[in-house]
Amino acid sequence: MSGVIKIPNSLRIWFFVHFLVDYAFAIPIFLLPYQTLTFFGWQTADLIAARLFAAALFGIGGASFISRHSEAVVYKNFLILKIIFSFFAVIGFLLTILTASVPVFGWVALVIFAIFCLVWNYYYFTIF
Repeated sequence: MSGVIKIPNSLRIWFFVHFLVDYAFAIPIFLLPYQTLTFFGWQTADLIAARLFAAALFGIGGASFISRHSEAVVYKNFLILKIIFSFFAVIGFLLTILTASVPVFGWVALVIFAIFCLVWNYYYFTIF
């Protein structure tokens, strides 16, 4: 074996899917935070926190798109970032769900982050 790590095409596709999902939520939250969050069932909205969250989605999703054809070392570092972000997003949603009333979409967001967390962990521990 030459020691060169081959990135599976399926992971490259997951990076593209991650970009699409992140931007699908980031754009409306960033441009219309109050309207978007109330549409999803939140009764109150912190506009700065909402836009900061959207900025994180723009950054991580955009980096996923830009780096989807990169070498293994880039994937390794991005997977670490994605694992940490999605893990703490899951913990944050769980803590909120346990201590406050959240709309149904809060549960949907929890599931989305949990799926991504599992996917990133699977690829990280399978490849590296």
